[in-house]
Amino acid sequence: MLDNNTTESGTLSFDVATVAIKGSREYQEDSLFSNFPLGQGFGYAVISDGLGGHQAGNVASAIATSSFYSRLKMIEAEIEKGVLNIPATLREAATNANNLIAERTKSDRNTKGMACTLLAPVIRGDKLFWISVGDSILLLFRGGALRRLNKDHSMAPQIDLMAAAGSMDAETARNHPDRNVLASVINGEDIEMIDCPTSSIKLAPGDVLIAASDGIQSLSNVTLANTLMQTAHGKSFEIAGALLEAIREQDDPEQDNTSFVVVKLDPKEAEVVVDADDLPVLAMADGPSGAPAAPAAAPAASAAPAAEEKDERKAYWYRGQKYYRD
Repeated sequence: MLDNNTTESGTLSFDVATVAIKGSREYQEDSLFSNFPLGQGFGYAVISDGLGGHQAGNVASAIATSSFYSRLKMIEAEIEKGVLNIPATLREAATNANNLIAERTKSDRNTKGMACTLLAPVIRGDKLFWISVGDSILLLFRGGALRRLNKDHSMAPQIDLMAAAGSMDAETARNHPDRNVLASVINGEDIEMIDCPTSSIKLAPGDVLIAASDGIQSLSNVTLANTLMQTAHGKSFEIAGALLEAIREQDDPEQDNTSFVVVKLDPKEAEVVVDADDLPVLAMADGPSGAPAAPAAAPAASAAPAAEEKDERKAYWYRGQKYYRD
């Protein structure tokens, strides 16, 4: 599934595409919502990767994303105006989602032990905020460099540190059975770790932002970077399509559920303003600009006809002709 839409902020244009595939798994336990309202200066996405097996992971991720999305939807106007503390708002929404999962596990024994990750990036203008629990990943591609923005709450970072310190070799670390064990999740109990910076990241034209479940990490960082480099000048749906194709080309029999949002940041097109002085002139009025034109000169008065000299002679008419008599 691939969806695409475009909207604008005050300075940037958001070109957005979403992808969700089941991969090789029996169930789709990822859940994703994306909302970048057309013509408004903000947007957000919510991704959750369900854990727990069977249908329980699907239930947990659905509860987390739907409740989180609904909370943000109700306060969109306040978010856009900047009257809310966004990091505090994101924490409240995550706590609410966690509480709803707790209620569900208490009322339905079939969901006992279910859990999920949570990742929600929020863009307002050119500023990026996020909240993250678990191992879903937030990536920024800029100028050929791929960076992870959020913290990884799996055991992988700790295992990599052990390898760097010489406690184990790189191959052992790479294939360690505990790499994907999560240290923090949304499961209705206390959330051990929350990544929600109080400061924002400033975005720039040309940036490509990707929020994804961990299924996208079946692609190596190098493959991700190269794929983005080849498509970064295209539209978001082209970038998303290239990533999806790269995943499918691997033909991994253990490919996890994979859901991601691609946000391409483009400069907002400047409003075209025409200077009236640049338009062609049809005619110029007489007189200086801003002053009434001088009245046209009155036509010269015709010279008065000379007075006819009076003839003192006596005149008479004969057959229509005038004759004078001396």
